[in-house]
Amino acid sequence: MSSSTLVQLVLLTPLVGAGLILACGKRPNVREMVTLLTGVTLFSLVVSLLPAVMAGERPTFTWFEMFPGLPIAFTLEPLGMLFALVASGLWIVTSIYAIGYMRAHHEEHQTRFYTSFALSIFGAMGIALAGNMLTLFLFYEILTLSTYPLVSHHGTEGAMKGARTYLSVLLSTSVGLLLLAVAWTWVMAGTLDFTEGGILAGKVEGPMVLVLLALYAFGTGKAALMPFHRWLPAAMVAPTPVSALLHAVAVVKAGVFTVMKVVVYIFGLDFLSASGANVWLMYAAGITIILASFVALAQDNLKRRLAYSTVSQLSYIVLGAALANSWGVVGGSMHIAMHAFGKITLFFCAGAIYLATHKTEISDMRGLGRTMPITMFAFLIGALSVIGVPPLGGSWSKWYLALGAVDAGQWVFVTILMVSSLLNIAYLIPIPIRGFFSSGPDSVPRAPIKEAPLFCVIALSLTAIGCIALFFFADGVYQLLLPLAGG
Repeated sequence: MSSSTLVQLVLLTPLVGAGLILACGKRPNVREMVTLLTGVTLFSLVVSLLPAVMAGERPTFTWFEMFPGLPIAFTLEPLGMLFALVASGLWIVTSIYAIGYMRAHHEEHQTRFYTSFALSIFGAMGIALAGNMLTLFLFYEILTLSTYPLVSHHGTEGAMKGARTYLSVLLSTSVGLLLLAVAWTWVMAGTLDFTEGGILAGKVEGPMVLVLLALYAFGTGKAALMPFHRWLPAAMVAPTPVSALLHAVAVVKAGVFTVMKVVVYIFGLDFLSASGANVWLMYAAGITIILASFVALAQDNLKRRLAYSTVSQLSYIVLGAALANSWGVVGGSMHIAMHAFGKITLFFCAGAIYLATHKTEISDMRGLGRTMPITMFAFLIGALSVIGVPPLGGSWSKWYLALGAVDAGQWVFVTILMVSSLLNIAYLIPIPIRGFFSSGPDSVPRAPIKEAPLFCVIALSLTAIGCIALFFFADGVYQLLLPLAGG
């Protein structure tokens, strides 16, 4: 089977899966089996493309021409390969978790949930494989619209308010800023194709480079760069599997992926660095990293604390792009995978705690490590990976980001990375310490084990193991991403 055919199948699989899930709505067991089989099929197809991409091939497929000279086209390159692997692989694990969570919590509208989830993965695959900015923009909007029913899933007044904030921020930034940037790029460069070395050198100069970069950075609202971040904590009204989708599998990763893709293939590292227009973006990312960490410290609700942690961690990736050098791009891109596994583990654990104990506030979680040892230990592993402690995957991406800051002569950002890691410790580590070493008001010396449903425990255990595995197999991720830096 040709690589071009495989690219088409990667796009079609979640779309077909969504139709089959909808058709099987009255048979829950069949519906969920279809969900898992679709996820496994998609991941297998993506993995089958990996050897070709590692060998330097760029599988391509053109769907149709929307406007003269502007096709809806797909090209799989290393950065897209990484995002596709993360999104498709974690879809399987999130589906396992969702089966346990949705059934145990007796959630309504589960068919709509699984169908929308599959459609959101379709959007994510389109973004990962996009061969030009027009294609990426189209699937970026598909992802926004397909996730709205997930955020508003509960249908309560609070859920609908959070979903409206989610939709209004993401659509207003993409239509008002990102689309303008795309149109401007087309006018100036005469193409929107993702091209090695970029397409803007000699086409845009002076302050216009800074303005165009700002339109892309803030127009990509899914990257949650302050002040366009409030949709992310607002969306925490959704069920925990949706939070996992937002924070790890698709949505926010699509945002920072877009920023990285624009920097590497639209501006080009050499052009952006020489223009000096990237410096403001470094500081915008650095400010977001620190401020969001302080806000996370003040949150007692576990999911909101993790949400603001995500706002902070996403700007690590934006910072890597803004550094516009080899180490920064590799470190920022690597953080897409490292943060995905760490943060999805933390959200899985938060949902497991809620299912088993109905606790949502950190102050109420004293002694939980005695009754939920697997969940709390997995939380500790996810937290240490997000902090960047060896031997966990997050240590590698932070290391390369620090090297990128040193290489750019930007020592202030080395300091920001160090301070941020200390703040990560301050808002994450007290949670497992409270769980294992503090006694709750109801605690007894030999409390019975009361973990969440088995499917939830399996999923959070797998992602915790993934945090460890990424440390030892980081070289494979590094080798995949090396071409981004001209290696």
